[in-house]
Formats: sequence, structure tokens, C-alpha cells
Amino acid sequence: MKKTLSLTFSILLSSAVHAQTYDIVINNGRVVDPETGLDAVRHVGIHGDQIAAISEFPLSGETVIDARGQVVAPGFIDLHAHGLNVGDMRMQAMQGVSTVLELESGVLPIGAWYDTQAKKVLPLNYGAAAAWTFGRIAAFTNTEPRATPDFFQDAQSLDNWKQEIAYGETFNRLMALVEQGLSEGGLGIGVNAGYAPGYGQKEYFALAKLAAEYDVATFTHVRYLGDHQPNGAFDAMQELIANAALTGARMHICHINSNSVRDIHATLDLVERAQARGLPVTVEAYPYGAGNTVVGAAMFSGENWQERLNTTAQAFQLGDRRLTEDELDDLQANEPGTFITWHFLDEDQPEDLSLVDVSVTHPSVMIASDAVFWSYLDDNGMSLIYEGDEWPLPDDVFSHPRSAGAFAKMLRSYVRERGLLSLSEAIRKMSLMPAQMLEEFVPQMQRKGRLQVGMDADIVVFDLATITDNATYANANRPATGVQTLLVNGGFAVRDGSVVLDADTGRAIRR
Repeated sequence: MKKTLSLTFSILLSSAVHAQTYDIVINNGRVVDPETGLDAVRHVGIHGDQIAAISEFPLSGETVIDARGQVVAPGFIDLHAHGLNVGDMRMQAMQGVSTVLELESGVLPIGAWYDTQAKKVLPLNYGAAAAWTFGRIAAFTNTEPRATPDFFQDAQSLDNWKQEIAYGETFNRLMALVEQGLSEGGLGIGVNAGYAPGYGQKEYFALAKLAAEYDVATFTHVRYLGDHQPNGAFDAMQELIANAALTGARMHICHINSNSVRDIHATLDLVERAQARGLPVTVEAYPYGAGNTVVGAAMFSGENWQERLNTTAQAFQLGDRRLTEDELDDLQANEPGTFITWHFLDEDQPEDLSLVDVSVTHPSVMIASDAVFWSYLDDNGMSLIYEGDEWPLPDDVFSHPRSAGAFAKMLRSYVRERGLLSLSEAIRKMSLMPAQMLEEFVPQMQRKGRLQVGMDADIVVFDLATITDNATYANANRPATGVQTLLVNGGFAVRDGSVVLDADTGRAIRR
């Protein structure tokens, strides 16, 4: 009798689900949800901004998307994106990203930044951490921080905030600014330590204690890079892990690949050992052998810095060309805030590519793009950040290809072409893992990174056979292709393979 009643109830429930007309329906797609293990043809119904049904049978809706032969997955979550203007977001949307967060560098003041973003028409969800480097610059220069990239760029000609230990009132103001950012809803503390490596030990420990007090994470670009000793990546990550053990603070390591360079096996071993002991240490990487940063960064300074990093001026790229030693010297002396690409590994060399692969495919490593600002050269050859809303982006703007292709490259190279990751595992790294890392202290993230009933309708539909990152180092200004649809909070950010220019679907992610 109980079995009969149960079957009857299931039939009635199924009938109710299929009798409804949903706002949007995605029928016939290969639905992949890494949390539940679902990987099968299903039909998805959406009401408003939430997923309302996942069915084995086709559904009816006011708008119907036929996803036959395509993958339906949770929208990707980028923990580490510096460009959060509309042009940056459109490039991200074209590869299936639904949420972009500025967590490594962060911004200050947080409240003002969220207020400014709320006035924009933005297609993707957005959020930021409280910026330790911004607080340091403000404290050492006795100024007020500005939540704009030029505040960081303009400070590159100064060495005090990069190399000096903060004492007394300078330290107190720095910490007060960071704490104010947390009180205004910052998603954690962005610790861009590689840009101010002279801060000593006590300051980082104080930041970890503050993170523990507010029950948030620090997002750290560790202070040293490379495989040399002392003061290499191994030392810097030991420092981070020690602070996690001593304070209980969640500590997230940004782009472990570019910090470790050729020492990736040793640094990943540190992470594995920390996690095995229950320490709250998480890690990310991007699938490239080159980074992008300001040419005046502290890592590119000091005696014999090129020898220490095993690099030359030819490894530095501005726009579509490599630099000479004279050009590199000139930029460092006169335009230290210029964004350049630094090739720390050569992906055309099997040995170097294997190091990139190790960082990207490790089970504990989630994917984040480290997408950087789109720039252009003015008539005087100065590099300026592009903040316009043209689409496609103007032909003369440039960036790192990861700004347009990191997530698409994962699906093309690591899943389709080389088979180094399963589809479900790649999606887990790009959606569920970032959501899980944040959800205990950012409740909104409990509804993201999953394709389940009751979750936010952040959904990407893409063709695994064709999805491709088209951006190159010489021409990064090429959007990814292969994403048919991107829904953000139930609204179209990408439709029929094209950006929806008036999409205002993004919402603030905020504590």
C-alpha cells in the first residue's frame, strides 16, 4: 500500500511539474552538476531568478532553449578578476562566467566601490575584498584610498609602502582601513603581498587574526616567487600556512602556478600536507605560462632580479611585441604602472607545459583567471586602462589572453583536446569549488555553483565540441566562442552566442 501511495504521489508531482509553464526552459541538454554527480540529458525550468525544475521529460516555457547536443552547467565563478567594467564582464560572459570577484587585490573603500558598481549596467555578479595594498599605500602616503586602478598604478613609483615595515600610527591606520572594508561588506582581505614584500612578519599575522575575527578568508598573492632560496615561493607559502595554523584563519593562495614557477611540485606538497591536517588552506591557478602585472612591481626590482627570476627583457610583452632591455629599463624608470605580460614558462616546451598542467589539474586547485584590465596606448605611448562600453572592444585595446579565454581554454585544451580532466571535474573546478570556498562566510554563494532546484539561475549552455579560447598573446582581443547561452539570475547575458548589450542581470555579492 505504501509503495502504491508513493508511486501515486510521484506521478502527481511529476504531472504538476510538467503542467507548469516556466519563464525559461532549457530542454534536451546534457546537464552536469558536480555536487550531486548528475551528468545526463535533462530539462531545466526557471522561474524568476531561480531554478524551479530539473526533469527527465521536456518542459514548457515562455522562452524555450533547445540545448540538444550541448552541455548545461552552473555558471562559472571567477574568484580572481581585476577588470570589473562592462567590457571586462562581456569578455568573461562569452566564456560562461556568471560571477566575477576581485579578491586578490581587492579595493578600498569598499562601500564606495559597491555604490559605484550598483549604478552601472552590468551583466555579471560582482564583489570584492578589502585591499590591504590600498590601505598600505594610503597609510604610507597619508592619503585617502580611491577604489580605482590608478590609485595602485600611481603608487608604483614609490618604494616606502612596498619595502618598509609599518609602525605606530602608520600600522594602526592601515589596519583600520582594512577593517573598515570588512565592516562595509568586503568578502575578505586581499593580501597582494608580492607587491609589498617588505612588510615584515607581524603585519601578515595581524591580518590573519583580523580575518579570523571576522570569519573571512585572506586571498594572498604570496610575497616571494620562484624556486630560489631564501625568499622564494616555498618560504612564502610556509608563512601563509603557519598563519592559518596559528590563527585558524582561512587562507587562500592565489595563482600558485605563477608564484611557484618551476617549484610547483614542492609548493603543492605543502598545500596537500596542510589540507591533510585540516588547515583551512585553498588554492587556485590559471591555465597559462605567462602572467600580467605592472612593470614596476617589487618582484622586478633589487640586485640581479633578472638572474634571480631566470628571465630577460625578451620575456616581457607590451601589446603585441616583446621588450628590449632599454625599453624595459625605460618603462620601469618612467612608467612603472604600465601593465605588461611576463612569460615565466614557455607552453611550447613540453617540460614547461607539464608544470602548467600540474598546477591546473591537481584535485585541490580551483580555476581563476586573474583577468586583467584592458589597456591601450595613447599618442605618447603611455598605457591607459580602457573603461568604455563599446562592443566588440576596440581593435587597439590589449590584455592578457586569460582575460578572454581562461575558462574556455580549460574546456578546449584540458577536457576536449588532451583529456587531462573529465568534463565534470573541470566544471567542478570552475563553479562548485569556488562557491564552496566562500559559502560559509558569504551566504549568497550557497546558491551558486550548482545546477539544482532552488539554486540561483546562473547557467551556461555551451558546445563542448566547439568551445574555444580565441585570444592569443599577440591579440588577446578575441572573445571565446562556443557558449550559446548564459543566464545570470535568470536573465540573458549571452543569447544565441552573442552578448546581450543591455543585460543588467548582475548583482552584488556582499557580506
